Amino acid sequence: MTVSCGRDDYVRQLIAAYRRLPGTLGRPRPADRQLAADLHRRGVPLDTVAAAFLLALARRATRPQDASPLPPIRSLHYLLPIIEELLQHPPPNDYLDNLRKRFGIRAQPSHSSATVQKTTLLHER
Repeated sequence: MTVSCGRDDYVRQLIAAYRRLPGTLGRPRPADRQLAADLHRRGVPLDTVAAAFLLALARRATRPQDASPLPPIRSLHYLLPIIEELLQHPPPNDYLDNLRKRFGIRAQPSHSSATVQKTTLLHER
């Protein structure tokens, strides 16, 4: 696994995407920036983080209608278990494509060797 951009660019892209993620407070904390830097150091592709954002959206959106509302996501650390899950068991691209269609997120061509495509969640609009 390799990351194709520098640490500062990686952290900037990841934090910008986190701020745009529905259901967050939109205010990253220093610990979020540190986690982003740690993910870069570990070589976690932005593609995988984008897929984790997508899965978090899907999981939060598919709760029973009578369930009590979820509180906002207050930290990037909320997504860490999903990122770890994806590193262990990447989902098929067609599954992610279906989720992207459901949420109206267009896929970006991937320039890395990762198996998970980038989405507009990790690209500034």
